Amino acid sequence: MRKKNFTAALLAATLLGGIANAKTFVYCSEASPEGFDPGLYYSGNTVDASANTIYNRLLEFKKGTTEVQPALAESYEVSNDGLQYTFKIRPGVKFQTTDFFTPTRALNADDVIFSFERQWKADNPWNKYIPSGSWGWFADSGMPDVLDKIEKVDDMTVKFTLKRREAPFLVNLALPFSSVLSKEYAEKLQADGKMDQMDQKPLGTGPFMFVEYQQNAVVRYRANPEYWGGKPPIDDLVFAITPDASVRYQRLKANECQIMSNPNPADVAAMKEDADFKVLEQEGLNVSYLGYNTTQAPFDNREVRKALNMAINKQAIVDAVFQGRATIAKNPVPPTMWSYNDAIEDDKFDPEVAKKMLAEAGVKNLSMKIWAMPVSRPYMPNARRAAELMQADLANIGVKAEIVTMDWGEYWKRSAAKDRDGAVTLGWTGTGDPNDFFYTLLSCGAVGGNNRAQWCNKEFDELVTKARESGDRAERIKLYEQAQVVFKREAPWLTIAHSLIAVPMRKNVDGFIQMPTSDFIFTEVDIQE
Repeated sequence: MRKKNFTAALLAATLLGGIANAKTFVYCSEASPEGFDPGLYYSGNTVDASANTIYNRLLEFKKGTTEVQPALAESYEVSNDGLQYTFKIRPGVKFQTTDFFTPTRALNADDVIFSFERQWKADNPWNKYIPSGSWGWFADSGMPDVLDKIEKVDDMTVKFTLKRREAPFLVNLALPFSSVLSKEYAEKLQADGKMDQMDQKPLGTGPFMFVEYQQNAVVRYRANPEYWGGKPPIDDLVFAITPDASVRYQRLKANECQIMSNPNPADVAAMKEDADFKVLEQEGLNVSYLGYNTTQAPFDNREVRKALNMAINKQAIVDAVFQGRATIAKNPVPPTMWSYNDAIEDDKFDPEVAKKMLAEAGVKNLSMKIWAMPVSRPYMPNARRAAELMQADLANIGVKAEIVTMDWGEYWKRSAAKDRDGAVTLGWTGTGDPNDFFYTLLSCGAVGGNNRAQWCNKEFDELVTKARESGDRAERIKLYEQAQVVFKREAPWLTIAHSLIAVPMRKNVDGFIQMPTSDFIFTEVDIQE
């Protein structure tokens, strides 16, 4: 009880201005992180709380773009056959010195190899250090299939050898699951029998050091004074976990936080008119969807899925849930992504035809569940409201839909189950390569992971696999365009919307750059007095 009261008092003090003589920045985030090991989790709030603060990768996205550039790697070379990638590690990069661990050496090749092999090799002692954890993003990106070996050339050089060409390989190395952890810290935890602390007391090379976490309340960080990129302008960073978007807005107005995530779309206009605020906006590299479990009857019948899609009024969802700040989605990738197939025709909203199609499929008195996310996301501000609209539309064709929801961590875990019933509302914000949508979300290899539709279609899989292996962008575009034709024909999802992303902040915030990936990165953020 004493610890809890201390933490609450500390949060209150931080929100009122922070520790004396220290510059404190507060971010009102939408949900608690599931943990702090960047290899174990996909969700944006967890990525921001771990990969984007505590850790770095060999390559990272250039601020404001999806272009990869060297980070922990000082440079790299690719062999002529595209099968070998050799990285020169940046010299002198220090792991963070914290209250719970003091490193004795700088970053080297051993750390890079450890960070990948723990996810890749089943006999690695860290592969199952958390029984309920999984390396889903690593697997869903196809990394186990493409990696042949990772070698230490010398202390500061690492060579990746692939089994075949892999066009998105460099992009994959910039994704959160490719974060580099300290092998020395891992060995200490293993020797002490405290391996679970890797997910609870994280330590990396990043701009901020972990200080404290209270679930559903606050995560506290301190600027890393020895950060290889230079100490961040702010001294203390606080994630004030605030699930309700209206409460986040009130905290922003009261200057209890300086920036917030995922505003209610209906509030954005007022935020733009407020002289104390500035609002950044851009088209989201995202999609929201309703994913059917295509292995369970009657959702294993594409005609049933098509009928349900035609019964749902997506424009009404865009108007009511997104307040018009989105466009209707017809493809699993957004129009801002190269390879988008604009020739695809969306399923028409036609309840009468939908009702007829269900009858022809022999489906009567259908009851189903619609899973509604309990948190707002850039691609879906209010899943409960969207589910209610879908529920009403389905009732019009005689389908009874029950809305279910649960804690976010449980929702994320249970929605991946292969025997999950009904359809799940989710979405995705991708990177600069279409593979991050097509393969990660819809391939046979991602079934049971990010492929929440549990959809495995041989024709689609062959197309997206060929696209991964091709080094010719024009060829990749054609293959992905064909894959979208298959996707639309088979309808594993109801594609809902691509949203416009707004990031509201106090007018004195400086240095925040909006990312196409919707990441919140505070390395260069400052507050003007």
